[in-house]
Amino acid sequence: MTQPHPTPETPQVTVRGEGRLEVEPELARIGVAVRARGTDRASVLAALTGRNAEAIALVKSYGDAVATLETGALSITPEGARHGRGERVRGYQGWVHLTAELTDFTALGELTTRLADLEWTRVDGPWWSLRPDSPAYAEARRQAVKEAVRRAREYAEALGSSLVALLELSDTGLGAGAPYGGPGGGGMRMAFAAESVEAPAPLDLEPQRQTVTAEVAARFTMTPPVL
Repeated sequence: MTQPHPTPETPQVTVRGEGRLEVEPELARIGVAVRARGTDRASVLAALTGRNAEAIALVKSYGDAVATLETGALSITPEGARHGRGERVRGYQGWVHLTAELTDFTALGELTTRLADLEWTRVDGPWWSLRPDSPAYAEARRQAVKEAVRRAREYAEALGSSLVALLELSDTGLGAGAPYGGPGGGGMRMAFAAESVEAPAPLDLEPQRQTVTAEVAARFTMTPPVL
């Protein structure tokens, strides 16, 4: 569709509107990696299977506090001998990676601590985020549209004019300024090679507030200005 060209009788104004919110996160993601190592492939695999099952059972014991639980990569790797020739294998090591998302941040500290206390288990995270359908995104867009209208009206009023009609509205950007943080972001890492004699106290984890931004471009017609 051909857009009308501005004329002295129907001048136009084009503006940008921005919306920005600081909100509490809705999800926390943690990464869990269980490890086994030994001289025999079968025993390493058996140990890895048992530790993986133990970690999964612990996460699932938190019920509705856990939104998702997924198994990622599995690896069983032979380790070559440090000295000597040929392809002599001196042992094996294996990893299983899990990812869990939690909605209950009260349970998060306790679960993270208990996971980190498991034998040969590493915990990464937490990485905070919003749900994909979070109302915060819609609110940021509404703020951006209101800001665009306000700016356009201010420009028109400065010329002794007023807005007549909206010609175009486009979404130029939407994002969360503090995403998961997982790949490329911040988070903690804990690794314990053996279980403690006593259960450690749960970690006190403070949620990281999320920055949500939206940006629109809008074009309006206005009455002829008084110059």
